[in-house]
Amino acid sequence: MSTTFTSSLAERLSGKNKDNGKRRLSAPVIMLGIAGALILLSALRVITGADDLTSSGQFSGALGAAVPIGLAGLGGLWSERAGVVNIGLEGMMMLGSFSAGWVGWQHGPWAAAAAGILGGALGGLIHAIATVTFNVDHIISGVAINILALGVTQYLAKLWFGAEGSAAQLAGGNDKQSPVMENMGHFSIPGLSDWLNSIEKHHWFLVSDLAGILDGLVSDVSWLTIVAALLFVGTFFVLWRSAFGLRLRSCGESPVAAESLGVNVYTYKYAAVVVSGALAGLGGAFLAIGTHMYSDGQTGGRGYIGLATMIFGNWRPGGVAMGAGLFGFMDSLQLRSGGPTVHALLLLVAVLLVGLVAWQLKKGKSKQAIASAVIVAVLVVWYLLTTTVPLEFVDATPYVATLLVLSLSAQRLRPPKADGQPYRKGQGK
Repeated sequence: MSTTFTSSLAERLSGKNKDNGKRRLSAPVIMLGIAGALILLSALRVITGADDLTSSGQFSGALGAAVPIGLAGLGGLWSERAGVVNIGLEGMMMLGSFSAGWVGWQHGPWAAAAAGILGGALGGLIHAIATVTFNVDHIISGVAINILALGVTQYLAKLWFGAEGSAAQLAGGNDKQSPVMENMGHFSIPGLSDWLNSIEKHHWFLVSDLAGILDGLVSDVSWLTIVAALLFVGTFFVLWRSAFGLRLRSCGESPVAAESLGVNVYTYKYAAVVVSGALAGLGGAFLAIGTHMYSDGQTGGRGYIGLATMIFGNWRPGGVAMGAGLFGFMDSLQLRSGGPTVHALLLLVAVLLVGLVAWQLKKGKSKQAIASAVIVAVLVVWYLLTTTVPLEFVDATPYVATLLVLSLSAQRLRPPKADGQPYRKGQGK
């Protein structure tokens, strides 16, 4: 299509793309927010003695936990920017994880990653056929894919990995897991990692905390993590800096307007949902490659958390990345540190809620401010009267964080206008 067409489409949809008059966060504001968060974490570490809050191990684990969540969220972004709600991310991750386990033990981790992409893309294609071609309700289709993926992967695991006398069983597979695959390998920046680790051990305020965080992000990093980071950058440029991305997003904002300007809405919706499934499948493959095998229940609800990161990130790649980092941090906390470190976070949440109370009072929301103040009091009392939190609460920490973040960010969210709405070719005529 010509430049004139692209300009016409952008002009036609310009009224649809404004964030309701709200100012977007600029880079300096985001950097100030990150700096403020680092200072809060440093102060919390000093006050509570929970050194693992900013340790290199904590942030290395957080990075590993964030990748599959972020890929699922990025997959949801592609789909919903084209107007198709994708609740089936969890099922597509299951298909990706299983496909990676099936291929990986025979052909290695890179082949496993490719198989995971294809497995997830297959789930995306099924979702696209149901929602785009047959106009099935998006939620129903997504839930059906989650249920079908669970059943299919469990059945095929018994058939392919656990069959008596099969090559997979002889290699160590069973009904619940695949045989072990080779390690993909990691990389560290020579010299920098050791230097940062030496600074971290001094436990200096802010300096050691920053060194621990950076060390966790540059040491023993999986090559697949680099691929995931490039996919986030690529998504931004494809969807926001190309004519293809403009047309795809127009399908999620106003498919009728897009069709009137010559966009084949069905084609773009199909492309978006298949890419969505492929990204979720890669997230599932990352889990299998990281543990060197497929195992039953491996995704653990990360597809749903990925969906939450997409919403929290306001349907933009940068927001999805920050949301994935937050949930990855919480996931790493409950896996590494357990009760004492999560207990320290009670104090941090209380401090953040004090700021929320001040903001609510400024906006004249007295009832909400009172409710938030009560929660602050409960958290402070809980912190003062205990030294740890129950294991059950620790295990639920990522999901509690998901609910809190979504409830606090709901005011600023702006989904695509036509997200989840049925569409038929020629309906605007």
